[in-house]
Amino acid sequence: MFRAPSLTLAAAGAALLAPTLLPGGPAAEHHGAPVARSESSVSAADLLDKVRDCTRISDGLYRTDHGTAPTIPVCGTRDVVHWKADLDIDCDGRPGPRCNAATDPTFSAATAFAQSDGRPLDSATLPHIVVPTPSAVWDYREHGVRGGSVAAVIHEDRVQYAVVGDVGPAHIIGEASYATAEALGIDPDPLTGGTAADVTYIVFKDSRVTPIEDADAAVTLGEELARRFVDGG
Repeated sequence: MFRAPSLTLAAAGAALLAPTLLPGGPAAEHHGAPVARSESSVSAADLLDKVRDCTRISDGLYRTDHGTAPTIPVCGTRDVVHWKADLDIDCDGRPGPRCNAATDPTFSAATAFAQSDGRPLDSATLPHIVVPTPSAVWDYREHGVRGGSVAAVIHEDRVQYAVVGDVGPAHIIGEASYATAEALGIDPDPLTGGTAADVTYIVFKDSRVTPIEDADAAVTLGEELARRFVDGG
């Protein structure tokens, strides 16, 4: 599957050290303490039912890959933005055995948003998603989305919580990190992996995990926000 390289936004990591914000609630900080991972208590079916209808918030449509027709809208509710697309593999960021210039011909050693220590994210270990570069089609920053925002990524009957961690081409949508794909049972190989359709991305507005690299905090906060969303609170 063809994957376009993600793009780095200058100084995007400067605002990472802020408290996690819960929609409709007070600020709460995450300090990186280990949190036990568990199966999602909110089912994929319940989440998908909440985003079954689309109120389009993008001014146009996105392509899933270069050369494909633009068919994907970004939709929104009071609490989330969401879209349904493919999943291309983002292997950019800190190089390692699984993500490097040898395994990924379009590899970039940078990500749009950085860890709390200033280093790029590690796509092989951190579940994260990619949002399109702001454009006339849609500007994620105007809809409560930023680096570290929490997302639920759904494929078949699996839910994986992730953060917004990178920014990609302005006209393409549908990309997530090696670690996200692997957790969803999708082939994570950056050259041959991914899946062509049927992945739903739900980003919770005005949410944030600090530090952005705390994957366990993303799961904990994601569970809480997903439960609120499904229950209609």
